[in-house]
Amino acid sequence: MPLSEHEQRLLDQIEQALYAEDPKWANTVRISDPRNHYKRRLVKASIGFVLGVVLLMVGVVAPIIPLGVGGFVVMLAACLWGLSSWKRMNGFGGEARPGATGKQDRRRAARPGFMERMEERWRRRGEER
Repeated sequence: MPLSEHEQRLLDQIEQALYAEDPKWANTVRISDPRNHYKRRLVKASIGFVLGVVLLMVGVVAPIIPLGVGGFVVMLAACLWGLSSWKRMNGFGGEARPGATGKQDRRRAARPGFMERMEERWRRRGEER
């Protein structure tokens, strides 16, 4: 549904105010491809993983057990964060790639969701009485 002329003017005013207030953030948000965001997250996760390895090695060499454990936790968290970014960037996570249609989309369209199935069971239960 297209916006009315008044709504479009209001949206333009809000956008201009946003650019005037914080142009750096506005340019970051304006990126059309969300995969760029996930690529940055993947790079940060890689850096975090390397930092975790360094902490783990320092904790092992200098027998400081909490430092070694902390390094392992940092590695694990960076791996999980990087993996989730990788999955979303490639369309396997919660957000699909722009314009991508695959077998999962067709399967989801063909099969009703959990709530729809529960509502249908509830309706049938009421009809049986």
